[in-house]
Amino acid sequence: QVRLAESGGGLVQAGGSLRLSCTLSGRTFNNYAMGWFRQAPGKEREFVASINWRGKTTQYADSVKGRFTISRDNTKNTLYLQMNILKTDDTAAYYCAADRRAFGLGSPIPDEYEYWGQGTQVTVSS
Repeated sequence: QVRLAESGGGLVQAGGSLRLSCTLSGRTFNNYAMGWFRQAPGKEREFVASINWRGKTTQYADSVKGRFTISRDNTKNTLYLQMNILKTDDTAAYYCAADRRAFGLGSPIPDEYEYWGQGTQVTVSS
């Protein structure tokens, strides 16, 4: 059974930092691109960042470029999202997701992902 588990969310003041982690079990982690998405109350789920299976190609939403960094450690089956200079607009539930197909580049399209975690809440206060 494939399972994704996020951790690292919490409450932080604007300008602060958090690092989210996501572990994958039940699947060969290093064969699949991964992504981070987020959803704020009353809004649709939106793309944050993605990384290809090798960890060499990344994509970011314009709203987080220069502030967030996605990375992966294939030896630990873990995906990360380093979030710096956080803004109140970053408040949302953050979800990690695993690509449908092996050896992909990653994608900003939610339907390209087959497995999703339960989410971790990030709240940024002013």
